[in-house]
Amino acid sequence: MGVQWSDAADGPIGGDLTAVLAYATPAGGAVLTPIAPIGLRDRDAGRLTFTTSLGFGRKLDRIRSNPAIALAYHDRAHGFGASSAYVLVQGRATIVERPDREYLETVVGPAAARFLGAPRRGPFWDRWLAAYYADRVPVHVDIERVVTWPDLRCAGDPVVDGEPLPAGPPASQAPPKKGAVPRVDVAKGARRLRGMSDLLLGYPGADGRPWVVPVGLRADDPRGYELSAAPGLLHPGARRAGLVGHRYNAQLVGLAMRQHTGWLEVADDGSARYAPHTDAGFAAPANKTLLLLTNGFLARRGLKQAQRARAAEAAT
Repeated sequence: MGVQWSDAADGPIGGDLTAVLAYATPAGGAVLTPIAPIGLRDRDAGRLTFTTSLGFGRKLDRIRSNPAIALAYHDRAHGFGASSAYVLVQGRATIVERPDREYLETVVGPAAARFLGAPRRGPFWDRWLAAYYADRVPVHVDIERVVTWPDLRCAGDPVVDGEPLPAGPPASQAPPKKGAVPRVDVAKGARRLRGMSDLLLGYPGADGRPWVVPVGLRADDPRGYELSAAPGLLHPGARRAGLVGHRYNAQLVGLAMRQHTGWLEVADDGSARYAPHTDAGFAAPANKTLLLLTNGFLARRGLKQAQRARAAEAAT
């Protein structure tokens, strides 16, 4: 029997169109990326599920190396939930390396169609989207903790189901060997982030589980981004952290995302500065057909890269 979560948490878990997935990096930081969880969960078993494509192999490799992940349910837009709660789920992920085709077709398929619309079918689409639809793998998450705040800003004290939160903050980390200052164009990155509707920050907590919370971009200068957050939400200290901003329309049409890894410094008064070290992202077409063409291309390219990487690893 896994962790049983509240009805307040179940609304977002079962109804949000998007969530932000956080997983650890080998250097002790975190990567944040938006996903579409499509409401797959089993409350009795204390488990939820999301899917991803084998074409996104780097994400899967990181989760295999460190299965401690988190999912942040932070936005009700274009979903089915009416709750105002922010829900952070922390647990251990298991990738289903050889998924059951019947499960994908009878469970995942209808759930995805509810949120994303019916899949395109036909000779061209079946071939073009093979890496995106047919080669998807489920990732089961055995839940260890569910943290629920009453509003999306994470103001006030949360309700915790499962393991209690750590008593203290995570320890500060030593600065990176290449330095803690920004390594990308801060002004350009800030302009891109201000075009996103949601901005979330994440890093490993004191128990190693990713801590993912909403933040605001208050200002920027050559030293990095000045971030704002609800009082007490960010842990004092200095550490590696991930930052992601995204926006989307119904069925994820028009999806855009900017993703950073970098260095976070939080003062005792809660003021926070983030120095971005990497910058990645995309803006998908605001047209369903063009979006599917793009998804197919990216998944096919990623799958080929993953296959080449695994073949090279097997040969060494």
